[in-house]
Amino acid sequence: MRLFLLLFILGFGLPAQASLTESHGFVQFGALKYPANFSHFDWVDPDAPKGGTVRLMSLGTFDTLNPYTFKGTNPASNGDFLQHGINEFNEPLMVGTGVYDPSGDEATSSYGLIARSVEYADNLSWVVFNLREEARFHDGEPITAYDVAFSYRLLTSKGHPNFRMNLQGVERVDILNRHRIRFVFDHPDDALLIMRLGEMPVLPQHYWKDRDFEATTFEPPLGSGPYRITEVQPGRRLVFERVKNWWGADLPVNRGKYNYDRVEVEFYRDALVAFEAFKAGEFDFFIERQAKNWANGYNFPAARRGEVIRAEIPHEIPTPIQALFINSRRPAFSDARVRKALGMMFDFEWTNRALFYDAYERTQSYYPNSQFSATGKPEGAEWLLLSPHRDKLPAQLFTEPFRLPRSGGQGIPRDTLRQALGLLDEAGWTLSERGLHDRRGQPLRIEILLVNPRLERIFQPYVENLARIGIQAHLRTVDRAQYKQRLDNYDFDMMLTSLSQSLSPGNEQLLYFHSNQVDVKGGRNYAGIAHPVVDDLLETLRRATTREEQIATTRAIDRVLLWNHYTIPNWYIGYHRLAYRDRFNHVTTPPYTLGLRAWWLRSQEKAQ
Repeated sequence: MRLFLLLFILGFGLPAQASLTESHGFVQFGALKYPANFSHFDWVDPDAPKGGTVRLMSLGTFDTLNPYTFKGTNPASNGDFLQHGINEFNEPLMVGTGVYDPSGDEATSSYGLIARSVEYADNLSWVVFNLREEARFHDGEPITAYDVAFSYRLLTSKGHPNFRMNLQGVERVDILNRHRIRFVFDHPDDALLIMRLGEMPVLPQHYWKDRDFEATTFEPPLGSGPYRITEVQPGRRLVFERVKNWWGADLPVNRGKYNYDRVEVEFYRDALVAFEAFKAGEFDFFIERQAKNWANGYNFPAARRGEVIRAEIPHEIPTPIQALFINSRRPAFSDARVRKALGMMFDFEWTNRALFYDAYERTQSYYPNSQFSATGKPEGAEWLLLSPHRDKLPAQLFTEPFRLPRSGGQGIPRDTLRQALGLLDEAGWTLSERGLHDRRGQPLRIEILLVNPRLERIFQPYVENLARIGIQAHLRTVDRAQYKQRLDNYDFDMMLTSLSQSLSPGNEQLLYFHSNQVDVKGGRNYAGIAHPVVDDLLETLRRATTREEQIATTRAIDRVLLWNHYTIPNWYIGYHRLAYRDRFNHVTTPPYTLGLRAWWLRSQEKAQ
């Protein structure tokens, strides 16, 4: 509700009088869908029965249960772990945005969890979170403003670089009382910072103050959510059990969710082994990532008997950009003409036909399956954003739609080969009997770094296509620990990974694409992007005040990135491929999340 109050707050440097809003939630643009007196989200059953055990799997491993630091591999960083809705994170102030409990039916809205309400100045120069007095850590200690302030300082000083980036822009933190905390910003009009602060996990000060926060550990950290970890087999297995009398069980944001008494998670290093375990009944859900297996792998007895359901569930979630990222830090790949030529040699149409049963769409954007994708030629607000930078951008960006080359599915055409060689020649690379070499006679060699050996069959044809124009390329598959280490240190020529995109692009875009991240160890600017126009547009994106401005700016960023050929985009689908045991119920799948946290066991319906 709107309040017009006279603020008499001495010593904090705030204006003597200001207009403010107090609300049960926060929305970046527009209005909240759910009113202050809402009882539950539309896509859950508020009376879903509780009880039973669900068995899950995650592809990967872990060597720490601390998800907040740079060191080690935690469970949440593996495969589809977070999509199951159970994790080791501490609860945040608000839910709806971020990874903890994403919204199902709103793009940029969050509602109070630890915070019962939020107050903010009309110019968005500060925010106050009012905490619930009933909020507790699992040891019974209350969650207070002191824990919030401690968490902010700890995460921004010793946490993963993502926290430091996402939470930057705070000038001062004021503890107003035990259950009321204010963050004052460096600059006004920072709706994204309010959202990011709301997403911040609140850590227990009394637990962490005498522990080494940056150390890896298999001791489950003290949490505050619906589950606690009760069993750990390092790298292999976790068991979560429901917290009895959990303080947040009846909150509107939680009703109908977290319905199992026990959650068992097995970790598999190999997807084929994991699928065989699923067929044998070892776990209940399998989120399928392989088109070939989805087409041919489900003719096993349990599936034929109808005991396993196979569902393709459409969604409106921006799909992660999966691509081969080219390390432009390396001199051989610093020239956009070289990167473009490398991209021309990837034959998606052949790959999709021969290996994927035509299941995928070609990714032609850094924001696939979303309204943020640049299409056609720049127009309107997007053109106005790009036009001042004409001298720093390719002329074709303004006159031609961006298109990746197509092969027709029968192999790379000769004309495409000639164009690629022409670009390489312009960049100083000459083809001879000895292969492709520069003016000093040095050959162009590329190591493509992979972490999944099953991808070798997909990218070996690409290696062979590169050989046709004299490039010496080879695949290198390493284990996850070495893969992470090499990515953290940007020790690769080209590597395959994906970047998650949100319903409201913001600070994470700086992590991916801003020049100040090029040399940050453990950062996510994998391609080494350092482009002044991208930097300028990213700052504009952070200051966007309307959804329309956000969309136009993101499309402009997308277009500049595409025309500079930092990646070789792969493929995507706009639906979930989910296989599961026929013993679960749910209301519906909302557009913006898979929503497994709101499913329940049918066996518990009769029991209750």
